[in-house]
This record gives sequence, structure tokens and C-alpha cells, in this order.
Amino acid sequence: MSQIHQIKCGNVNCYIIENGTSGILVDTGKKEFIGKVIDTCKFYSVKLIALTHAHFDHAENAARISDALGIPIGMNEKDCNLIQSNANQSLSAANILGKIVLSVSLKEFSVRSIPEFKPDILLHDDDHLSKYGIDAHIISLPGHTDGSIGIDVDKKYFLAGDALMNMFYPTVSMLYHNRDTMLESARKISSMGNRTIYFGHGKPVLNKQWVT
Repeated sequence: MSQIHQIKCGNVNCYIIENGTSGILVDTGKKEFIGKVIDTCKFYSVKLIALTHAHFDHAENAARISDALGIPIGMNEKDCNLIQSNANQSLSAANILGKIVLSVSLKEFSVRSIPEFKPDILLHDDDHLSKYGIDAHIISLPGHTDGSIGIDVDKKYFLAGDALMNMFYPTVSMLYHNRDTMLESARKISSMGNRTIYFGHGKPVLNKQWVT
């Protein structure tokens, strides 16, 4: 049975999925936290970096951690254009809190850059991660970004990236490239039933009906 370990990197969460013999790092945090992330990975025989999406706060350390640990980077190909610039997929927000978060995010997008890399592995819907020692599979969750993915672990835990958010309260993603597909992805997560949801931002909660 796998366990989920949170690596808190400021207001962003990275996670290690591990089963005692193998581990997968999910997202890599901002550059200010690279030492913390690498040091934590060394405890869990991490064999893969899986990026839920390619915004800098989740992917900024991908290349350096890959080089430091000698492990591949996996992500969905539809987010590859974000490696060059996070501005390549526009974002919108629907409410006041979301617009505040959007304003901060866009300012950071303008001054932050992701060290260039090319993913070693392209992750697609229903891909299994057993090759890396973990009983988990990929769920496509477009909307926040075109290539957003989640990871379903042991049919018990679900790592949602930013397809859902818990910055202020548990909700659908406050920022989205495509609102309709974001809401459809949230419905997909609801349909998975009994899961503990781990967010890219915020504390875990039990799965629920995210769109009413």
C-alpha cells in the first residue's frame, strides 16, 4: 500500500508517493525550495518526476532535480509550450478571490522562467505507473491548463494538482485556461468516489461533488 508524503514549498505542495521500496515525486516546487525537495527525495528511492502541469511553481525545479537524482521527467505533451513561457496558455478567473490570485500569478509569470527541459516520458490518460514501482495511474484533467493531469493512487488517494484548489476553501480551480473543460475535469474527479484529494495548494480533503 502506498503512502503520500507532502513537501510543503511555501504555498505550493509537492508530494512523494512511496510504497517502502520505490517513490515518485509529484511536482517540484519553486527554485527557493529545491534543496528541501531533493533532500526529501533521497529518503524514498524516487524513480520518476511526474508534473501535474507546467506552471513554474510546480515545474521550476524539474530539470535540476532530474539531473541531481538521475531520474526522468514525465508530463502531458499539451503543457510543453508552458516550459518556454507560462504565458503561452492564457488564464482567467471567475470571482474576486480568483482574480486576486490571477493578478499575483501573472506578475510572477512575467519574471519567473523554467530552466529548459524536454520531458523524457509523455503521460496520458490511464497510463499506469507500475513501471516505477507504484500502483497508480494517470487521469487527464484539462482545463486549468491544456495538459493538466492527476494521479490516482491505490484507488484511495488522488493527487489533483491545480485541477482543484484549497487556497482559501476547497473548490474547483480558481484559475483556468478553459472553464468548460475545467468543470468537466472536476466532475470526473467527483465520479471517482471515495478518495482523499491532495491539492497543489492547500490541505487534503475528502472527495465530493465539486460542481453543483
